[in-house]
Amino acid sequence: MIAALRSEALKLTSTRLWWILALIMVGYVGFTAALLAGLFGALGDQLSAQPDAPQLPRELIAPVVYSAVTAVGYVFPLILGTLAVTSEVRYQTLTPTFLAQPRRGRVLGAKLVVLALAGAVFGVAGLVASMGLGAPILAATGAEPGLGDSDTWALAGRVVLAMALWAVIGVGVGSFVQNQVAAIVVVLAFTQFVEPVLRFGTSIWDWTAAVGRFLPGAASDALVGSSIFTSFAGVGASDPLEWWQGGLVLLGIAAVVSVLGYLTAWRRDIT
Repeated sequence: MIAALRSEALKLTSTRLWWILALIMVGYVGFTAALLAGLFGALGDQLSAQPDAPQLPRELIAPVVYSAVTAVGYVFPLILGTLAVTSEVRYQTLTPTFLAQPRRGRVLGAKLVVLALAGAVFGVAGLVASMGLGAPILAATGAEPGLGDSDTWALAGRVVLAMALWAVIGVGVGSFVQNQVAAIVVVLAFTQFVEPVLRFGTSIWDWTAAVGRFLPGAASDALVGSSIFTSFAGVGASDPLEWWQGGLVLLGIAAVVSVLGYLTAWRRDIT
C-alpha cells in the first residue's frame, strides 16, 4: 500500500494540474471573500436598518466570509479528483499501474487517500486567501474578524475536512464516469446549474426543504456551519443538518460513487 500511495502522490504532483487549479481557486476565493467582507462589513448597519433587506447578524459576517472557501471553491477539489482518474484513462497511464499493482482496489484506495490529502491542502490554501484578505477588510470596516475565537478555527477545520471530502467525491465521479469530457460536463452542470436550482426549488416548502438538506452542496454547507447561501435570516424553510450529519452525508456520497465506480468502470479491461 505504501508503494501505491507513493505512486499516486508522484502522479499527482508531477503534473501542473494541481497547482494551476489551486492558483485559480485561491484567486477566486480571495476575490469573493474580499468582496463579501467589504460589502457586509461596510453595509452591515445599513442593512440591519432596512427591515425588508436580507438580514445577516454581525457575528455571522466573519464565518460567511471565511466559508467562501467551500461555498464557491468546492468545485476545484471536485474537478481535481475527477481529472486524477479520467486523465489516467485518457492517456492510458492506468495500464502500467495495473501491471505493477494488479489489485485495482488498492490502487483506487491509494488514489482516494492521496486526493483527500490534496483536497485538504486546497482547503488550507483557500483559508489563507479568505482569511488573509477577508480579516483585514472586516477590521477596516469595523466588523469583528473573529480570528481569536475558537469557533472560527473550528470552522476552518471543518472547511479543510469538507474540501478533502469533495476531492474524494471527485475520484468517485471520475471512477464511475471515465470519459474525461463527459465527467467534467457532469461536474460543472451539476454544481453550477442543477444543484443550485434544486436547492432553490426545494426551499419553497417545508417538506421539500427537509429533502433538500441532503443535497451535496447543502450537506457541505452544514458541515462547515456557514455559507453565503444559508446564513441570511429567513432563507430556507427547514433547519440545516448538524455539522456531523453533513459530514456523514458527504462521506456517504463519496463512498457510494467510489464503490459504483469500482464495481463498474474501474474493473473493465483496459489496453
